[in-house]
Amino acid sequence: MTATTIVKTTLPREARLRSASDFSSLRHAPGRIETRYFLIRYGAGSTPQARVGLAISKRVSKSAVRRNRIKRIVRESFRLARDKAPRVDIVVIARTAAADAVNAALREDLDPAWARLKALKPARVPGTIAD
Repeated sequence: MTATTIVKTTLPREARLRSASDFSSLRHAPGRIETRYFLIRYGAGSTPQARVGLAISKRVSKSAVRRNRIKRIVRESFRLARDKAPRVDIVVIARTAAADAVNAALREDLDPAWARLKALKPARVPGTIAD
């Protein structure tokens, strides 16, 4: 009998934005990346790792199935890119065109955005000595 290891492939709770204050602080954050299907806002993170929040409204699609599909794709894409991301908080806002896009197109739209985030200089941590 062989022991099997279970690999958890979900986005951990600590990698998600959960409070309303986290979302509201990023709504008007200066960091902005625009893609065909998404608007990504980012700002300095308060945790040692990158966190993501999703804003996929009924304006994007009235169908919950379509909105949930977009959320799953964004979460999975972020989960794969998270270890290379700088310490930032990110809100991904879906555009209306995302509802009709195929899954592969949504993933291809997000990959360059994560690469741009990865290229950011690390945010300064308050209270540290400047180099």
